[in-house]
Amino acid sequence: MRWVLALGAALTMAGCQLTGDGADPAEAPKDGATPAATSARIVERDVEAPEVFSANDAGLWDGRPSLGGVWVAHPTVKDPERVIIRNPANGKFVIGALFRRERENPGPKLQVSSDAAAALDMLAGAPTKLSVVALRREEQADPAATAAPVKDALPPAEDIAATPLASAPPRPGAKPAATPPKGAGKPGAEIAAAAGAAIAATAPAPQKPAATPAKPAAAGKGFVQIGIFSQEANAKRAADQLKKSGIASTIRTETAKGKTFWRVVAGTTGSAADKAALLAKIKGLGFPDAYAVSR
Repeated sequence: MRWVLALGAALTMAGCQLTGDGADPAEAPKDGATPAATSARIVERDVEAPEVFSANDAGLWDGRPSLGGVWVAHPTVKDPERVIIRNPANGKFVIGALFRRERENPGPKLQVSSDAAAALDMLAGAPTKLSVVALRREEQADPAATAAPVKDALPPAEDIAATPLASAPPRPGAKPAATPPKGAGKPGAEIAAAAGAAIAATAPAPQKPAATPAKPAAAGKGFVQIGIFSQEANAKRAADQLKKSGIASTIRTETAKGKTFWRVVAGTTGSAADKAALLAKIKGLGFPDAYAVSR
């Protein structure tokens, strides 16, 4: 009976030591402090290894159900591999096994199982272009692992009460200070007032707007433009017609955008009424598009 009780006590103590997360009790933090994380958690992930095996060939499922789950077979495979099989036509993929085809049959190089064909939406007897790449398991740091806490963090900032500056005693004979503006006793009022005074002192004095230059006096001589002609002969005919009616005219040769044209104008030194009468007479001679111009 004593041996039974001793064995039970030993098992109880062993069970107490194996509870928890498997950490060494000697490394437990003292005084209830939380230990800082020192490294990220390492996990295993699949990584593509095209240097081991990679094929972009047509695959075929013969339509018959096959055993073994998801797999694909290729005649150049030496050892079974774990691969990712993609169907670029629809973007679907599946992870399965890669085996070697025992017999060299005519047709596509990749032989696909029924389960793989279902996952890739392949039709029975219809060759489909597939991409097959070998996979390898590699250890990587888990980005979701908890980062180490920041030590010696600064305490939160405390509210700082603004204290107005103490004013110096007035000098003998000095004029009394002006009444402080509204809100001068509030924090920052002294700085705002000083800044406003500095800006006012350095700001340039407002300048009077420059007087608008007087418009030049009218020349007193206007013209009536009879027309603009692209042919010099037409301009001469218009000037001759005006000459027969007793109206003196001038032909001006001008150029714009690389092209030469000829303007026919008639001048007058009379009043506005004389210019209007000349314009009406020129229009009556068969130039309805004539109009008054200043030069």
